[in-house]
Amino acid sequence: MTAPKPQPGILDIAPYKGGEGSVPGVARVHKLSSNETPIGPSPRAIEAYRSMAGELHRYPDGGVDVLRQALAQHYGLPAENIVCSNGSDEMIALICAAYCGPGDEVLYSRHGFLMYAIAAKARGATPVTAPEQNFTADVDALLKAVTAKTKIVFLANPNNPTGSYITASELRRLRDSLPAGVLLVVDAAYAEYVSRNDYSNGMELVASRDDTVMMRTFSKIYGLAALRLGWTYAPKNVVDVLNRVRGPFNVNAAAQAAGVAALEDVAWLDKARSHNDTELPRVRTSLAMHGLEVLPSVGNFVLIRFPRGAEQAKEADDFLRSRGLILRAMGGYGLAEALRLTIGTVEENDLVIAALADFMAGKK
Repeated sequence: MTAPKPQPGILDIAPYKGGEGSVPGVARVHKLSSNETPIGPSPRAIEAYRSMAGELHRYPDGGVDVLRQALAQHYGLPAENIVCSNGSDEMIALICAAYCGPGDEVLYSRHGFLMYAIAAKARGATPVTAPEQNFTADVDALLKAVTAKTKIVFLANPNNPTGSYITASELRRLRDSLPAGVLLVVDAAYAEYVSRNDYSNGMELVASRDDTVMMRTFSKIYGLAALRLGWTYAPKNVVDVLNRVRGPFNVNAAAQAAGVAALEDVAWLDKARSHNDTELPRVRTSLAMHGLEVLPSVGNFVLIRFPRGAEQAKEADDFLRSRGLILRAMGGYGLAEALRLTIGTVEENDLVIAALADFMAGKK
């Protein structure tokens, strides 16, 4: 054998698969599998993206200075405490590259984002999950799962795919109870959708500690998923480390320009949030009327559980696809009995409601 041998753990990784966008033999499809905003990006962001067409021969700003300043102004944060990335996926990988390795453990809740495990295994670390309570991260279970090998705790708040969240007081209790030296990463990808008074995206913890970071993304409510743009608010000691391991031009120029423009268009952000505030409860209530368990959600998606389990969920998925409706199967998250539905346009939501009503009634 002459083939190179990968590092331990690499071949244990199940490659991440994004939400599908097509169905063989179906001409018109509605992609509701990736938690993308149904109203798209701000027109200002689109124009900013187009304006970069004549600058493709130039390297982007390696420090992402203009975007970091815009984020600092928008959120009231110090620009020097912000690091931008090629989507949140890259930031998860950078954090694992910097803070864990062979023999270490990376902890997250049972139904947390799949990229946590992938990034940990890529660095030779062991991913560890803690049980949830009512499909919600359980602080006591997370703390019980901590060992001397734990280096990083990832907490998606709100969590994808369950749509649940833990309160600000529980988040602080988690941080205060973790051992010294353990990095807490609060993944707040869906924070802009949350309007609960007891919710925290983790900013106040980052401001007061040197062992906590908060991740955010432009892929969801801002509608810039195609450009891969994320950012992290972190203490200076972590910022220094991340800037040493990230690529010198990890955020492309078009993404930087579009991100600045998206932040400026507050009215478009409000429009996206308002749409979700109206459609999310309507969809959840409508689906529940047909014998489906639809978990409470503070994101832009709902998790639908089928009474007859995994087999029925697969049948429902096939039925929906035959009508051009693509949801996300949840077997990879240990939820084979469920499908995740992104809140789409009013038309798309109505189509899903009607299709699942027919399915549960045994109609074709």
